[in-house]
Amino acid sequence: MNPLQKLDKLRCLMALSDFDAYIIPGTDPHMDEYMPECWQTRSWFSGFTGSAGTLVITTAFAGLWTDSRYFLQAESELKGSGIELVKLRIPHTPEYVEWIAKNLPAGSRVGVDGKMISVDAVRYLKSAIAQKQMELVTDEDLISPLWTDRPSMPMDLISNFDTEYSGLPRTDKINLVRNELQRLGASHHLISSLDDIAWLLNLRGTDIEYNPLFISYVLITPTETILFVNEVKVTPELRETLSKDGVTIRAYDDIEMALSGLMAGSRLLLAPGKINQSLVNAIKPAVSIVEGSNPTTYLKAIKNDTEINYLRKAMVDDGVALVKFFYWLENNLGKERITEISAADKLQQLRSEQNNFKGLSFATIAGYAAHGAIVHYDPTPETDVELKPEGLFLLDSGGQFLSGTTDITRTIALGVPTEEQKRDFTLALKGTISLCDAVFPEGTRGYQLDAIARIALWKNGMNFGHGTGHGVGFYLNVHEGPQSISPNGAGPASTILERGMVTSVEPGLYREGKHGIRTENLVLCVPYLENEFGSFLRFETLTLCPIDRNLIDESLLDKSEIEWLNSYHAVVNERLAAFLSDAERKWLCEKTAVIGLPVCR
Repeated sequence: MNPLQKLDKLRCLMALSDFDAYIIPGTDPHMDEYMPECWQTRSWFSGFTGSAGTLVITTAFAGLWTDSRYFLQAESELKGSGIELVKLRIPHTPEYVEWIAKNLPAGSRVGVDGKMISVDAVRYLKSAIAQKQMELVTDEDLISPLWTDRPSMPMDLISNFDTEYSGLPRTDKINLVRNELQRLGASHHLISSLDDIAWLLNLRGTDIEYNPLFISYVLITPTETILFVNEVKVTPELRETLSKDGVTIRAYDDIEMALSGLMAGSRLLLAPGKINQSLVNAIKPAVSIVEGSNPTTYLKAIKNDTEINYLRKAMVDDGVALVKFFYWLENNLGKERITEISAADKLQQLRSEQNNFKGLSFATIAGYAAHGAIVHYDPTPETDVELKPEGLFLLDSGGQFLSGTTDITRTIALGVPTEEQKRDFTLALKGTISLCDAVFPEGTRGYQLDAIARIALWKNGMNFGHGTGHGVGFYLNVHEGPQSISPNGAGPASTILERGMVTSVEPGLYREGKHGIRTENLVLCVPYLENEFGSFLRFETLTLCPIDRNLIDESLLDKSEIEWLNSYHAVVNERLAAFLSDAERKWLCEKTAVIGLPVCR
């Protein structure tokens, strides 16, 4: 079926259920960002493959709400689908709810599959449509009857993640969570988010592309830690190991039965933004719900010393691969055919040659020229273009290593850059430098730092439409909460930044039809000083890769910014040079030369 046929068939099912609107969220039963193919419902239905967006279907209208990262992509992928692009004014906001409340008549029935929407989202929806006496129905799945060739759930084996890398055994992690339950007055805890489960149990999987996760639930009781997972995924050896650590295995589909069997008087902690509505529907009224964040979300965000030390090693491995790539690109551009896809493939090959490499942490964004302005551009055979010795090339990529997760963006000039390109690049770079070099008091929240990365652009009447930074996991999700850096003071950016957190710094600038620019580093929050004014923190830059000096307009940098850049490049050269060939070492030396000097001294 093409999207138009799917639209017609869905509307027939809506009529049978007396629905005036049906919502298709871009989520799965675990509310995770990345999903196995079997739950990529919105993409299957509409053809839009971006990671963020919500569909609303009525009898006369079909719309996709997504943010500025995906405007150009959505316009292309939705052509001929009968689905309109609705541009979000503010990223990650449920503006489709406002549209439903405003445009549907009073008394309308709105449907959504309760397995694919969070408790928080249902609550917000109900409150928004209540004023017009609309009904929200969460127990009807209208997609499964249409998606007859839906892929099956992944069945790959789960692997143990050694304490050598995690730094803390699963028994200690479980005890930390139980201590937090006691503090909150909860007797039980339900965990649905897959990265929380993988971190807690020191396990990893391959169910989801780019993220080393496995599909499961965890229920912590006063006496047990129960892992609900397809049992064929657990080897007898791993089952025995988990059993010794107090972890019991039950079938994945048993979770609702287990929840419905909780004793009256139990107090169940759950995170309403990470639990789907169907799970909560299974809980009996006699069980008290304690709402709050998963304790694991905060615990895993604070990297321990073992994780930090290994992450620094991962940055060396990643940096070596990147230097080898950019050296190869510079020396082969114009001599052989290199496209966006073949460049991304080459970088993946070079990463795979490094220690402990397990795969990419997300689909490489390799955007040449105008494609660089598509923030989350994913080259396909239909869009792939050849790189020429001119224009800008934006490369946003990352790797999954046993020793950590990486995420880096570099923008380079493939020829002689224009004055506009240099100015744009330098103004965005000033934001990267300013935030990487920031010092701030303990208790500072992400949104309070966001303007530091934008002020140079703002002074020149420029801006970018995405967040400035996100948390990063340790051999886990490349996008990890609870912290972020963005202008939105009501979301994750309201989280206090604490020592041990790893966060990206990635201001950018995008000119549609021309170029995209972004310089991204990962930073570790570390202590700075204590005095009579309190305790202060700063960022240690972890990422190791040169920044293209050919794109820098030195007249736009002040003395402290030049000093930061020279110091950063000295560290890059010092830490990577020993792992390179003589020719690559010479190239790196030139690329990290002191500003104002043409070659390495």
